[in-house]
Amino acid sequence: MVVREGLLESAPIRVMVVDGDPEARRLVGSVLDDDAEVVVAGVHDGGGSAVEALRREPVDILFLDVALEGLDGFQLLHEAGSSCAGAVVFMTAREDHALRAFEVRALDYVLKPLFLERFVQVLARAKEHVRRARIQHLVRQLAGLVESLPGPSRPPRYLERLVVREVGRVTLLCVDDVDWMAAEDNYVQVHIGARSHLVRQPLRELEARLDPERFIRIHRSTVINLQRIQELRPLLHGEYQVILRDRTTLKLSRGYRERLGTLLAQG
Repeated sequence: MVVREGLLESAPIRVMVVDGDPEARRLVGSVLDDDAEVVVAGVHDGGGSAVEALRREPVDILFLDVALEGLDGFQLLHEAGSSCAGAVVFMTAREDHALRAFEVRALDYVLKPLFLERFVQVLARAKEHVRRARIQHLVRQLAGLVESLPGPSRPPRYLERLVVREVGRVTLLCVDDVDWMAAEDNYVQVHIGARSHLVRQPLRELEARLDPERFIRIHRSTVINLQRIQELRPLLHGEYQVILRDRTTLKLSRGYRERLGTLLAQG
């Protein structure tokens, strides 16, 4: 199962601007109109109308002035609710609200007058924040899916799926398809046929979640799927070559020979 990150990125990033300064709205609007990734969900010069809009439908990025008629920026956030925006960027002529802005977890705090280059940088940072949040949400969903297999009321005794983050995709790997695994510092290179995938987990932790009747360590840095063994060839000093069905050749260290022999004898 593959969920491509590009599908997430293709979803438009919804942006709202709430600012009482016409010049600020003009500059921000000109940049947003030229950005193909962005959909402007609303432009407001006061807090009251913005609160209602945000309650109806939250946005990904909220560019928010502190000094607004009726409600100030902080009151607006309180009235609209903490989930009204994925990222909040304050835009204000005053420096003394900066600490309070970050107390409410604002992504950025931009001083006026706004400059085009600075605003473009802030917008790029906010969009990247939204992309990361979407990917993290997807990974949590996939992790929940893995934990729920084969049924939500009876989770599997051993690991059945691996979640792999790669460039441009999140991939679910079936453990049964794995041929062998090799430790690389705090990562594991998972080999399936001619392909390999990097899992961000130490080998000892991953091995502890695998069925010991199906997967066995043959070297301090190597775990294999027993079903993939085709041949064993003796070497010197009690070591063996383990030849898999795809002709991959690995070393069986003497210290792991007894456990492998026991399992093979049972088969």
